[in-house]
Amino acid sequence: MNAWKRFYERVPILGDLMMIRRATVKAAHEAELSRTMMACYLTERLIAEDQRSNPDKRLLRKAHQCCSQNGEDGMIGEILNRVGTSNCSFLEIGVGNGMENNTAYLLALGWTGFWIDGSTEFLKAADFWNHQSPGCVKARQSFVTKANVSDVVANMGVPIEIDLLSVDIDQNTYYIWESLAHLRPRVAVIEYNANITPETEWKVSYSDSRCWDGSLNFGASLKALEMLGERLGYALVGCNITGVNAFFVRNDLVGDHFEPPFTAENHFEPPRYSLGFRGGHRLNLLDRINT
Repeated sequence: MNAWKRFYERVPILGDLMMIRRATVKAAHEAELSRTMMACYLTERLIAEDQRSNPDKRLLRKAHQCCSQNGEDGMIGEILNRVGTSNCSFLEIGVGNGMENNTAYLLALGWTGFWIDGSTEFLKAADFWNHQSPGCVKARQSFVTKANVSDVVANMGVPIEIDLLSVDIDQNTYYIWESLAHLRPRVAVIEYNANITPETEWKVSYSDSRCWDGSLNFGASLKALEMLGERLGYALVGCNITGVNAFFVRNDLVGDHFEPPFTAENHFEPPRYSLGFRGGHRLNLLDRINT
């Protein structure tokens, strides 16, 4: 291989092409590094200059990213530190590839739980976790709807009392959370549509077969989720900096741990999707802490 490389480099045109290729790869790497550094800097500035932020009550400064996409690992951890845990169990609907979501880090910390997703991509990750600790995560490939999600959850054996519920299925997230009203998680992490202004109660029209088409017509506004959470017995306690996920805590656990008022107007974060970044080491599955 090295001999062929030396040969190509001696041929004028091929050598030039190889030099251009190396320069392009290097430039792309440096551009990505610069983007990541700028995203980190802007995120820190936004949080530091946020006049609403009360360091003792707000969640933004607790953001930390390991296996999550937008700092949810740290914010979930902080919420749980404040309200406590009961059985260290979770249910996540919409887990992606199983490597980057809101509960993969909890699995690494020894939690147990349930994964549901419409694709099969995450099953390999579930097998990885169960090889380390048999039965730590029960996985089900299923396209959930308002009509079937309750049965899917029941058939998996999800208990009524869990510590964390995470729902991120893009299009029908609002309706799936509404259909899980019988569950009583301590904390719920729900995707919202930050393109809708915080005072507006809005949600997409429901259809069983409808999937996200990549447009801004998806999910529900933060106000709609605030009102749904209120009906289900939950208070909105924060959102992440990129305007992707909202965090809710069961009313009996809120106490004085979080910053009131628990409204969309107070906790709304606008769509800052370009601040999402994956810096540092390559993403991979972690070993469980108890192995």
